[in-house]
Amino acid sequence: MKIIIAPDSFKGSLNAVDAANSIEKGIRNTFPKAETVLLPVADGGEGTLETLVTATKGEIRDVTVIGPLGTEVRAAYGVLGDKKTCVIEMALASGLTLLKDEELSPLKATTYGTGQLIKQALDDGFTSFIIAIGGSATNDGGAGMLQALGLKIFNKDGNEIGYGGGELNKIALIEDDSFDSRIKACNFLIASDVENPLIGPNGASFIFGPQKGATPEMVETLDQHLAHWADHVAKLTGIHLHNLPGAGAAGGIGGAFQAFFPCNVKRGIDVVLEYSKFSEFLPNTDLVITGEGKVDGQTASGKTPLGVAQAAKSQDVPTIIIAGSIGNGIEALHEFGIVSIHSIINQPMTLKESIANAAGLLEQSAEQIVRAYFYSNSHNNKATSEISTNGLSET
Repeated sequence: MKIIIAPDSFKGSLNAVDAANSIEKGIRNTFPKAETVLLPVADGGEGTLETLVTATKGEIRDVTVIGPLGTEVRAAYGVLGDKKTCVIEMALASGLTLLKDEELSPLKATTYGTGQLIKQALDDGFTSFIIAIGGSATNDGGAGMLQALGLKIFNKDGNEIGYGGGELNKIALIEDDSFDSRIKACNFLIASDVENPLIGPNGASFIFGPQKGATPEMVETLDQHLAHWADHVAKLTGIHLHNLPGAGAAGGIGGAFQAFFPCNVKRGIDVVLEYSKFSEFLPNTDLVITGEGKVDGQTASGKTPLGVAQAAKSQDVPTIIIAGSIGNGIEALHEFGIVSIHSIINQPMTLKESIANAAGLLEQSAEQIVRAYFYSNSHNNKATSEISTNGLSET
């Protein structure tokens, strides 16, 4: 019996590695001799750097940068095992997890620190980049990142604008004479599954602004400011970000990459699965177990469980999802080779209680799931051949 364990993090409680370990413990409670392959994954958001570095036996380098609200934070970038590829996780420098709920401020939050990470990696000699842009706290169109890399963004008085999406309406002129020339000789792979345009009802501000603390009034303001930003970017580059697919990713930084960097965009989970060599572990696998904190209809848009299931289905391996919570619309997931979806919640409890006990709940859920799955298969002559008094026997 061979089981691949490939969860994302359960945000607020378990990182992907810890989640995988809890699932493995549950499996071994019933099948102590089962072959388990632990491949913790991520979808371009929080945990992507750690996942890629671990999978490739790379290293992490600490860097101090300007955080989302203009104060210094300790961040990092990763180097893959090939010693040539740099991984930058935007969330570490400009992410939501760096702020408390009461600190969220999309009018002020800046991507400047993300630009500093890129600059440090350039200074260290890297020319090949993977940029994971999920989990941002920002809505500045990537202006801060570009400023950190030398782009000059002036107001009508000839002074550079300040941090945040609230400053973008002040732009009078953009100059790229001092923009880091090394970028043209690099290649950037952007890990993002967001196809939203920069502005409008499906744009960065309206769709993602509220989760970053934007009120309805702020959303309107931010959208107008991003439109002003896009007008000036178009004047300089000829690239119209306004309705460009993917430009709205991470508060508009997706558009900044498309306008100013030589880059390709790829779904985050696909990047991680590729570098983790996920497909190479699938032969002779009986089951894949994946999961994350919440699974609902949005999961079908390209989040971790979907990407894992699609990869497994390509080799006819079934997938089961374990989630912290389950929302509406999960029916759409079954067509992608997902057998069933389970919540770790086994009795009435608060969110705080479920987070505090996530490891044990995940372990217990995994045990019961594999018992039920292989018990059913044993009666169809697909897996185990007998049920013992102490549990299910292994094949």
